[in-house]
Order: sequence, then structure tokens, then C-alpha cells
Amino acid sequence: MNSPTLQTVLLFSYGTLQDRAVQLSNFGRELQGRPDSLPGYKQQMVEITDPDVLATSGKTHHPIVQESGNAADEIAGTVFQITAQELAAADEYEVADYKRVSVLLKSGVDAWVYVQA
Repeated sequence: MNSPTLQTVLLFSYGTLQDRAVQLSNFGRELQGRPDSLPGYKQQMVEITDPDVLATSGKTHHPIVQESGNAADEIAGTVFQITAQELAAADEYEVADYKRVSVLLKSGVDAWVYVQA
């Protein structure tokens, strides 16, 4: 019997999902990615109070982005190819301050990213 093909998606990270420890905790593996950027967004920091997320990331404040309306604004990060199951795990990791949206990255690929809710 053939195993079903794993559906993969692209996820752009500008924050803690780039950290090896966070990847191992959420996905059980270290992700391989490539540099990319998100135009038209600006970044600030948000305080994290969820004890599980604090324990995983080791950080009390995480970066968060929102649309700026200025094409010159750009957020650097990494785009990862992950499975739909890993995307669901990322959804569980992110706190209520974030929502997942589809964006067009500078490289021209569509990817999921977590932005300010």
C-alpha cells in the first residue's frame, strides 16, 4: 500500500519559530529554510504571558508584525517548507495576539505568516 503524499506549505518566520529549540519542541525536528522578506509590514514587540510559550522560547517578549501601508517597510526572516500537521502545531504554539494570514513574500512566493490579530 502506498503512503499518502504529505502536503507541504510554506511558513514565513521573523521570530521565535526560527529558533532551533522552538522548532524541536513544536515540530520534533529542526527546519531547513531560506532567507526571504515580507514587504509592507512593520515590527514591534508583544509581551508573552502563556507559561508554555515562555518555557519553550525562553523569552518574555516576541516580535509581532502588522501591515504598515508602506512598501518600503520590510521584515527579514526565513521561509520554511512544513507539513500541514506542523502548521497546525505552529497554530497551537502562537498566542492569541497572533493570527495566521497568507502573504506574498519578496521572492514572489505565497506563504503563511503570523501577524498581529
